[in-house]
Amino acid sequence: MSDLFDLKGKVALVTGASSGLGVQFAKALARQGADVVIAARRVEKLEDVKKEIEALGVRCMAVKCDVAISSEIVSMVSQIKDKFGRIDILVNNAGVANAATAEAQTDEEWRQVMSVNVDAVYYVAREVGKLMIEQKYGKIINIGSIHSVVSIPVFPISSYATSKGAVLMLTKTLANEWAKYNITVNAIGPAYFLSEMTQGVLEVPALQDTIKNICPMGRHGRPGELDGAVVYFASDASSYTTGQYLAVDGGWTTN
Repeated sequence: MSDLFDLKGKVALVTGASSGLGVQFAKALARQGADVVIAARRVEKLEDVKKEIEALGVRCMAVKCDVAISSEIVSMVSQIKDKFGRIDILVNNAGVANAATAEAQTDEEWRQVMSVNVDAVYYVAREVGKLMIEQKYGKIINIGSIHSVVSIPVFPISSYATSKGAVLMLTKTLANEWAKYNITVNAIGPAYFLSEMTQGVLEVPALQDTIKNICPMGRHGRPGELDGAVVYFASDASSYTTGQYLAVDGGWTTN
């Protein structure tokens, strides 16, 4: 059974891997034996992450890439192909948030969220997908959110929730299109986990109360509690699973 989750010999790409959940995803895959490519805009932060991953006994490549710029994505995939020859696993993790109210949000703020959370997820999947189609093999894991399926009364998240809802439908449609190439496409929907992006909001008393009252487990996610989901979707354990959304939310979306 343990062989189902063995990723030795696989090459994984994790975007938005300079901090937070991206680092956790990269380490989870490395612990299962995958060589890992970490990509982000802040290349200076990637070097420390690279050392931590290499200490797990696998190869790691750090690539500077602004996923909002499609030409940089093309360059990133080319660099990875030159070094490793393939990409077996993609964790489409890079994302941003905006808490402006709908009536106050500017066009530029809306476009920034859509550019990173929707356009970039598509662009990265498209370019990596071309290589996976050649390989006749691939595992794509898009990082959505509980806000792919529910909203929240505490913060105004119209742009963020809309973008994450789009990630869910993109996951389903790509799964449908690429199943014939032996490519699975699935999504993970985390609730609130402590990260660089969420640290401030998790300190807001109204959100703390909401988590206690709405989430059956009554708490936010802890480090490592997403590892099982990402390894499952990255491994042969999910060979007949595609187009699915797995909420890792302490039961939040049961309400």
